[in-house]
Amino acid sequence: QVQLAEAGGGLVQAGGSLRLSCVASVSSYAMGWFRQAPGKEREFVAGISWRGSRTYYVDSVKGRFTISRDNAKNTVYLQMLSLKPEDTAVYYCAATTVLIGTDLLDKYDYWGQGTQVTVSS
Repeated sequence: QVQLAEAGGGLVQAGGSLRLSCVASVSSYAMGWFRQAPGKEREFVAGISWRGSRTYYVDSVKGRFTISRDNAKNTVYLQMLSLKPEDTAVYYCAATTVLIGTDLLDKYDYWGQGTQVTVSS
């Protein structure tokens, strides 16, 4: 059983930044970040391959968010810059056995409990 624990959420003003982290109990998985706003479906935000050589982003965060990983620490990060009110959501870390990474929600087998990100205008 893979366990994931997110941290780093909070309240920030528009234009601000946050860095989310996710510690996993194992490192041999590709990882992803998803988010879910109230009344909306969970959506893919960013993904990274097992070795960190491939990254994927939803168009709305390209140029603002960066996903990275440190396999020595079993940790994946999501650096979020120039935050907008529409980025407000619960952010979830997830792990997949698709080692090159994927943006498909149903390919992710393990999920963290989520961390709230709120961006005020």
